[in-house]
Amino acid sequence: MKSIKFAAALVATLIAGSVFAQTNTPNIDKRQEVQQKRVAKGMESGALTAKESANLEKRETKIEADKQAAKADGVVTKAERAKLEHEENRASKKIRNKKHNASVAG
Repeated sequence: MKSIKFAAALVATLIAGSVFAQTNTPNIDKRQEVQQKRVAKGMESGALTAKESANLEKRETKIEADKQAAKADGVVTKAERAKLEHEENRASKKIRNKKHNASVAG
């Protein structure tokens, strides 16, 4: 009887773990963290104006909303991951362009 309960608990744990793994987005999470730091450094150094920073933050907020929408059904598909990665790539390019343009915070 104990072994049946143990097996049931083990199966429940594995199922819960696999559901978590399907909605886990560690690469996207890490990129969001890194890009937030890049924007913060740009603000500190004066490479980003307040308007540029606000625009970049708005873009990151959109990516976060898209990530939460992808997770809403319990599975983040390959297509959803690809879309999020594409958005992160575009955001990264925008950060670089805005940090290296002629505008400086005054």
